Amino acid sequence: MAAVRRNCNEVNAMKIIKAKSYQDLSRKAANLISAQVILKPECVLGLATGSTPIGTYRQLVEWYQKDDVDFSRVTTFNLDEYVGLSPENPQSYHAFMRRNLFDHVNLAPERCHVPDGCATDLARACRDYDAAIAEKGGIDLQLLGIGGNGHIAFNEPGEAFEKDTHIVALKESTIRANQRFFASADQVPRQAITMGIRLIMQARKILLIAEGTAKKRALEQALFGPISAQVPASILQLHPDLTVICHVEE
Repeated sequence: MAAVRRNCNEVNAMKIIKAKSYQDLSRKAANLISAQVILKPECVLGLATGSTPIGTYRQLVEWYQKDDVDFSRVTTFNLDEYVGLSPENPQSYHAFMRRNLFDHVNLAPERCHVPDGCATDLARACRDYDAAIAEKGGIDLQLLGIGGNGHIAFNEPGEAFEKDTHIVALKESTIRANQRFFASADQVPRQAITMGIRLIMQARKILLIAEGTAKKRALEQALFGPISAQVPASILQLHPDLTVICHVEE
């Protein structure tokens, strides 16, 4: 897909909020998520993993413990999971979500969905995941982080935007970035199952959070550069309801 440049008349609604600190970023992001839950208690949330959302989840847990927010009717779908890691593996995204959110709020376990990276038939697992999201009426608010190479979920830079949930071979830059969560780079899985661009873009609202100088260039390319599959996050420029909260120090 060729890169696309837009003029000022083609810009969709994009709200960019500069946070004063990581704590401020986390609080602002949690505010938007909790507002979604309060306004629509039976909403569908798309959730992300990685280091950036941890503070957001911590803030949501704190507010839940104060009875400020109720997750009992919420359904969640996570963006991705490593291929070959069981839900019990401490490095899996199943385990990440349990540690950081699921085990600390009143989300019903049967309403919490993470892709199955250990499925015998991975292609079918991808199709079933898309179908499950469609059955719930789509995602109301999708939380996203951004990789240093511009990836969202595990949609890596490539020649075209992958539409549906699919299996992806991880780029070396992504493997290096995720090495900090493993004992060594050799232990980082080389493949992942990830929600596709189409489902992400079909979310009614998207909340993109970015923290740290390492994300500065990727964020600039994603929000202000040409729309290109070489920077997967650049597709977000076309979303009608995108909020970006960033703490990217100079």
